[in-house]
Amino acid sequence: MKYQIRGKNIQVTSAIKEYVGKRLGKLDKYFEASPEAVVTLIVTRERQRIEVTIPIEGYILRGEEETTDMYTSIDLVMEKLERQIEKYKTRLIKKVKSAGVKDIAFVPLEKPVVDNEPILVRTKRFSIKPMNIDEAIMQMNLLGHSFFVFSNSETDEVNVVYCRNDGNYGLIDPKV
Repeated sequence: MKYQIRGKNIQVTSAIKEYVGKRLGKLDKYFEASPEAVVTLIVTRERQRIEVTIPIEGYILRGEEETTDMYTSIDLVMEKLERQIEKYKTRLIKKVKSAGVKDIAFVPLEKPVVDNEPILVRTKRFSIKPMNIDEAIMQMNLLGHSFFVFSNSETDEVNVVYCRNDGNYGLIDPKV
């Protein structure tokens, strides 16, 4: 599997690169075409976090883990990704035939903090593809988010699915 490794507050050594490559290589058995993973290693104080994003033809697999040891974080995130793939493998195989890869761009906004009021610190722009509600729920779960914005293929409207506190899902269908 192809991959890019980025480090924040950490020197990415060849040993870490090799270990990540070895662990990512175990995911190759799930893919016909080799996707390119983006791996971000982040160290903050005593916490070592890894974020892995793998775009696979219109879907995005994402996992992140944080521990006190980078190698443990790497092992845990790879196990998490493997569980996600296993859980959604049959659905992904059926759906991932001809879709395109989503392009996501992050645009940071700079604004001074006034009296500790919450401010907008990031705007996230992404292209959305038409999908049904079940696909949107699956994508939300693959990303590990609590909500997901998508274009509803049945109504051609922008909708939001979200996780409810009772463990079920909700749909926001705005009417203009």
